[in-house]
Amino acid sequence: MPFIALATFVFMEFWAWFMHRFVQHGPLWVLHRSHHVRPSPKPFEKNDWFFVIYGILSTALIVSAGDGSRWWFWVGIGIAAYGTVYFFVHDVLIHGRLRFWKKSNNTYLRALNMAHKMHHKTQGRAGSVEFGLLWVSPKYLALARQQKAERA
Repeated sequence: MPFIALATFVFMEFWAWFMHRFVQHGPLWVLHRSHHVRPSPKPFEKNDWFFVIYGILSTALIVSAGDGSRWWFWVGIGIAAYGTVYFFVHDVLIHGRLRFWKKSNNTYLRALNMAHKMHHKTQGRAGSVEFGLLWVSPKYLALARQQKAERA
């Protein structure tokens, strides 16, 4: 059944892209807008409610499954794992909301950071690009490799 957790984790990247593109930059812009205001004047943003919502969903799936023998336990684990990665990559590494992980020299993580900066290039709900978290457009990977080679 751990395969279900892995499949859920992978699915969450597609789900997060869809939700970010069509819901957060659509009808729930009222919550997501706080994330596009930089620098954020408060330690918590309205956008953080999305983290709370997925945390509640994940917890409900895990707890309601009892001993872990039901398939939805593993769905909850997959959502929780994706949320954990999201927190460390997006909130800690990219946005520096906690200062214990400095910028990385890893090509993939630098490309991810570039793509996210392109997303934040516009402060409005329209005109943004790059809505995913872990999938990086090949053009940013190529640019990160080029920059790394130039520094070497």
